[in-house]
Amino acid sequence: MLKQISAVLFYIPSLAFPQIAEQFQPPKANCCLQGTAQALADQLQDWNQLGRYYEGNEKLKSEPIVDGRVVFMGDSITDGWKLAQFFAGKPYVNRGISGQTTPQMLVRMFPDVINLKPKVMILLAGTNDIAGNTGPSTFQQITENIQAITELAQAHGIKVILCSVMPISDYTTRKQSPKRPPADILKLNDWIRTYASKSGAIFADYFKAVVDDKGMLRDGFSRDGLHPNDKGYELLVPVAEEAIQKALR
Repeated sequence: MLKQISAVLFYIPSLAFPQIAEQFQPPKANCCLQGTAQALADQLQDWNQLGRYYEGNEKLKSEPIVDGRVVFMGDSITDGWKLAQFFAGKPYVNRGISGQTTPQMLVRMFPDVINLKPKVMILLAGTNDIAGNTGPSTFQQITENIQAITELAQAHGIKVILCSVMPISDYTTRKQSPKRPPADILKLNDWIRTYASKSGAIFADYFKAVVDDKGMLRDGFSRDGLHPNDKGYELLVPVAEEAIQKALR
């Protein structure tokens, strides 16, 4: 019996043992693996990162509601947007979190958007779902999350702006298209545009504002082919502001 089991293991490639290494070059380990494991376990307790803005939300809720408040909900592209710099004097609240996907944002809707009682929510989401940041997602799962986010906001009297997913580029040393195929971005953007019209949301076309003639994020407007630099954000400002003013009217 042992010989038979050994023979089976030998002929199953996925269970085969690796070859003997020519050199001992394992991945570098941290000095304190127990601490690393504990840190990871601690982070997994807040996988949707509700703690990121908890104190800020509590502070805002304790203050008088500001007329014309707008919440920017999204991932790292929103997180890195210096709203006070690009929208000086405006009551705009940043609730972007780097790396997040639509299921994480959906869980954050009450604490980070609805409970702050904004007039408008502007949503930029989907690129990290395409990249599989929190695991594989089907097209239906992504769109249903965006739909749920939209309907939650609208049910609480919040006007919704849905932004098209921004293009990526391979002009920098880090190629973005393998994880975020342009065809997937175009497919999702077509759905967002159509759904915005059907749902009564406003569509803000960030993609059109920064795309070049090759269908990629303009060269020189991003540091890594994914996140806009200040020049890139400058192109988004009038698109966002026009949509916000339309929503407020």
